[in-house]
Parts: sequence; structure tokens; C-alpha cells
Amino acid sequence: MSEIELVLRSTRVVTPEGTRAASVTVQDGKIVAVLPHDAEAPAGARVEDFGDDVLLPGLVDTHVHVNDPGRTEWEGFWTATRAAAAGGITTLVDMPLNSLPPTTTVDNLDAKRAVARSKAHIDVGFWGGAIPGNVKDLRPLHEAGVFGFKCFLSPSGVDEFPQVDQEQLAAALGEIAAFDGLLIVHAEDPGHLDAAPEPHGPKYADFLASRPRVSENDAIAGLIELARKLDARVHVLHLSSSDALPTIAAARADGVKITVETCPHFLTLTAEEIPDGATEFKCCPPIREAGNQDALWQGLADGTIDCIVSDHSPSTTDLKTPDFGTAWGGISSLQLGLPAIWTAARERGHSLEDVVRWMSAAPAELVGLGDKGAIAAGRDADFAVLAPDATFTVDPAELQHRNKITAYAGKTLYGVVRSTWLRGRKINDGATLAEPTGELLERPRA
Repeated sequence: MSEIELVLRSTRVVTPEGTRAASVTVQDGKIVAVLPHDAEAPAGARVEDFGDDVLLPGLVDTHVHVNDPGRTEWEGFWTATRAAAAGGITTLVDMPLNSLPPTTTVDNLDAKRAVARSKAHIDVGFWGGAIPGNVKDLRPLHEAGVFGFKCFLSPSGVDEFPQVDQEQLAAALGEIAAFDGLLIVHAEDPGHLDAAPEPHGPKYADFLASRPRVSENDAIAGLIELARKLDARVHVLHLSSSDALPTIAAARADGVKITVETCPHFLTLTAEEIPDGATEFKCCPPIREAGNQDALWQGLADGTIDCIVSDHSPSTTDLKTPDFGTAWGGISSLQLGLPAIWTAARERGHSLEDVVRWMSAAPAELVGLGDKGAIAAGRDADFAVLAPDATFTVDPAELQHRNKITAYAGKTLYGVVRSTWLRGRKINDGATLAEPTGELLERPRA
């Protein structure tokens, strides 16, 4: 057995048992033990002492649009994974759309992996896509290692990834349930969207009216009933409407296999603050009112919402026109999710332990990555070192995202990421980023 090669020491280490002073020993990229803070370092081991900065498990972001290959001018594996590393994220799972080709066949998955392999600064996994006509491709994609399958119930915004209707949804979910896979769903009902006012012009209120809460609420209710009927596993993506929370909680209490995520922008930004023409705030479903945000935080606190992930959906600057009807819908936040959430969480009386549960442990559990999401013996030695009381003001020019657009521009946030570690190797020292050493991940086999 190899000797202990590294000891990471802090007065505040966030572990599954709580936060405590500790020394974490590492060998061969794995955590060996979490020892008392004053434990003697093994002979020959390198010691990194972070003082009072907090040692967290590396974050896991299971909702990222990397857009590579095919739309690499929007983002790309090199820039997305650098931004993630700068933000304390050590694992991401890439969405199957906005790349060309989309991840809807094994050949397309192979093409994406070939592009990602040499560019990944952190570990990267992949979702497959469920679209009309590809039910035959779902099991092969599952066997090839995707973590599950994404579908849209309303238009996705790109022609190569069409929405599924109710018959197609049932066919896909029936196939996925047959091999105990996971379907992740963009849940907005197209009928309600069609009946809503058409969005146009610079006023955010007009855009918000075009994506009513009832669209989310009814789509989620229908998904629950289908999951109940098929005994299938489903996951609600980017929950925006807090009205759906009682329905979700009741379904889970009845044994429906449903999990839910929300996003930093829904928890930290409000409709009331969005200026006219500020389409960097446009996303679907939309950022809603402050009262809705309060209810989402309550859903996190009581466990109805499982996790927080970015839904990083970047585009080129020219696509963010000042017209909410024509602008691309997506918020770039990959590098800023941890400080944005920590800033809001601390104001609401939540702890860093809560943030770690929502942004590391729960997303890792969602996709079955038992080696990620906690500082514990046997886990991957993935860490973020955070100065929780330090602040910074968001300067878009300093972001690692390919396109320097963000809804957080000018905001002062708590939580400076001092360094990020992947399998015991420092990949971000707060100023520079190491060359890519990330691995491509597959769904764990039973």
C-alpha cells in the first residue's frame, strides 16, 4: 500500500458528522482518514494547513450545458470546467442538448466524450437525451454509462432536441423504468405556455407573464401521476414555481420516486429587481417574485427540494438582445453558484453544512456517485477551500466562462474560493488553474 502523501488541515472541516477541526489524510487520490486536528503527520507527507478557512467536499453540479462540440463559441469543456474549478466544483454532469450533435445516441455520446477527454479540468459525466423517436437508443445509452435521460415537455429552444408529447413521454419513461433508469424533466406544460401572452419587448414583467406558474404546476402533477403508474424514477429540473411544492411533498409521502432541484438564480434573484432590457436574467422557467423565493428556501429547509445546481446555460453576447421575446434564455453562473448561495443562505440562518448537503452530497447521491460528495474515508479527495467571511464584487471580466455575461455582475458576495483540489491535486490556487486532469465518469454499475 502507498504511503500517506498529503495531509489537509483546517480548524473547520465539513464532514457528514458535522464541522470540526481535523486533519484529512490522502493517498492515491482517496481520503484515507479524517483525524484530529493535532494528529501527527506521517513521515514524508506534505501538509497543507488552511488555518480557519473551511475545507469542504468538492461541489457536484449535475446541470451544466457545456455546448461542446458544435456550439463551442457559446462555452466548451475547456472553459466550462475551468469556471467550475474556480468556483469549487470538482464534478459536473453535462446536459445532452445545445451541443451538436445532441447526446441522443451512443455514437453522439462517443463524439462528445472524444472532445471532452483532453479538455476536462474536473471530472465530467453525461446525461442522455429522450426525444421523439429515440426510445430504441435509451437502453444502449444507459449501458454506455449515461447517468439518466433528459426530456422537455415544452420546446427546448433548439430544433435538434424536440419536446416529447404525453404519448412519447410515457413510452420513454416506460422504457427507462424497465432498466431502473432516471428521467430528468424540464416540466412546463406547452398548452399553458401557448395560452399565455406572447413575450416581447424589454419589460421583464411581460416575459414573466409568458411563463405562468400553472405551466410548471400542471406539468409536474402530470409527471407525478405517470411516475406513480409506471413505478418510475423521475427528477424535476430547475424548479421555479413554489406552488408545486405541496404536490411534490405529497407524492413523495405516497412513495412516488421523485426528486427535485432548484438553482442559485431562483434563490438569490427576484423578478422585482430585474431592469428593463436586462436579458442576462432571462431563463426558462423564469425568476419569480420574492415571496416565491421565500417558499423555495422553505422547500430546501424541509427537504422537499433535494439539491441546488447551476443550470449553467451560456450563450454568445449577441444572443442576449434587450428584447425578452428574442433573447436566448439561460443564466451563466457556474463559477458563482457557491458564493451566491452562501451569501443568501447565511442571511437566512443556514449553515455551510446545509450548503454542502444541497450542492455536493445530494447531487452526488442523485447520480449515484458514491465516491463524491463528502469528506469521509474512501471518498475521492476532492475539496474546495472557502474563506466564508471574505467578500468580493463580481466582475464579469474575471470569470472563466467563455462569454463574460452574468446576472450577478456588480453584486458583492460572501465566500472566496481559495483553492480547489481534485483527487488530492490542487487544480485551482485562487489565481491560476492547472492543466486538465479531470476524468470522464460513467454511471456506476450495480
